[in-house]
Amino acid sequence: MLTLAFDTATGEATSALVDDDEVLGERVSRAQTLLEDVDALLRQAGAHPRDIDRLAVGIGPGSFTGVRIGLAVARGLALSLDVPGAGVSTLAALAAGAPGALPVIDAKRREVFALVDGEAHVLAPAELPLGAGTVCVGDGARRYRGLLEERGAGVPPDEDERHRPRARFHAQLAGEAGPVEELEPLYLRVPDVDA
Repeated sequence: MLTLAFDTATGEATSALVDDDEVLGERVSRAQTLLEDVDALLRQAGAHPRDIDRLAVGIGPGSFTGVRIGLAVARGLALSLDVPGAGVSTLAALAAGAPGALPVIDAKRREVFALVDGEAHVLAPAELPLGAGTVCVGDGARRYRGLLEERGAGVPPDEDERHRPRARFHAQLAGEAGPVEELEPLYLRVPDVDA
């Protein structure tokens, strides 16, 4: 089964083309170049868009705009290619790429999104439940490195790939695929504006 997986919820968008368990190609860029990345992955693998069997899409939490870009691309691809999709938590993908680590995404406003006891939460970095030797990964861990290390956590170097929600893990974690238009973003905060 050929899976196109991508996540645009953080500052670094990741995408991958996975055939069953074999990663055929993977890219890291920005949400704005996602379709270019998809084209490059297909060319690299010698595949055609019609060869894609399903999508695995990052649903956040993360940047509101980033999450919306990913879902919009997924809906467009699903409509044009008639393929189903599955939503995958960006935090779960981070956790899969760094077993035993605490995934932490920068939520702006001096807050982070974190996976605590299997549940996604939004909290201040000082409120993260850190045990001795806890390793924190993600762009939130990089941003709040000083505070986290002060509290006894370890944070890998900035260039460490464990800080990225690699799309290959989205493909692994994707459950049953269904209609992409039914995928919902994972928002952890109420909107700033009420219309």
